[in-house]
Amino acid sequence: MKVATFNINGIKARLPRLVEWLEETRPDVACLQELKSSDETMPVKEIEAAGYGFLYHGQKGFNGVAILARDAQPVEIQRGLAGEAEDEQSRYLEADVHGIRVASIYLPNGNPQPGPKFDYKLRWMARLRERAKALLASEIPTVLAGDYNVIPHDDDVWDPRAMAGDALMQPESRDAYFRLLGDGWTDALRSRHPAGGVWTFWDYQAGGWQRDHGFRIDHLLLSPAMADRLVDAQVDKDHRGREKASDHAPTWASFR
Repeated sequence: MKVATFNINGIKARLPRLVEWLEETRPDVACLQELKSSDETMPVKEIEAAGYGFLYHGQKGFNGVAILARDAQPVEIQRGLAGEAEDEQSRYLEADVHGIRVASIYLPNGNPQPGPKFDYKLRWMARLRERAKALLASEIPTVLAGDYNVIPHDDDVWDPRAMAGDALMQPESRDAYFRLLGDGWTDALRSRHPAGGVWTFWDYQAGGWQRDHGFRIDHLLLSPAMADRLVDAQVDKDHRGREKASDHAPTWASFR
């Protein structure tokens, strides 16, 4: 089984690239983020034509998460996180698919920091941790996949100094991420690339892709049952270099 995460940066704008990736790599489950589309304008027919069931939690012009399942329809468990009833941002979707639990996560960016957006990011991460604890307690095999907007280690970025002031690298952001791991989750990509140097994002600005100035913010966190079954975890880096590509590359983990 292969579970992937892909910040698509606009599902309608990148639809040819998305379908191309699905057809070439055939993940069993694909978690998408930053759909930038309302539920009413999702390209349902095109996704289903590619052979995937399509569960989505959209928001016009911003955010948005989805779970795709090959030859199956994901069964929705939860959308959104408890703790802030007034929070209407579409950033969390959880479903059962192919015998496992999967969540698609689009964590707040948090910039500029300090400020209200950074405070929201930290509150959101605390809310995510509470849901993640409940999932661990249930002992359901689970993958929390998505764009976490956290660069965990200095070797997860081409130049730590260049990102030192960014919300993605603040001690509070990293601490919240490591608290998740400390509860019992395994960072799939890190477990296969412990020395770092693997990027999942390259900015459109300043020749980020051409100069390989990237960093790692797309993560798949595995519950103990899934970590025990992990075979490999990699990044489909070449898809970032294609015409009109997302600024993220698909990231995946495979399981026995």
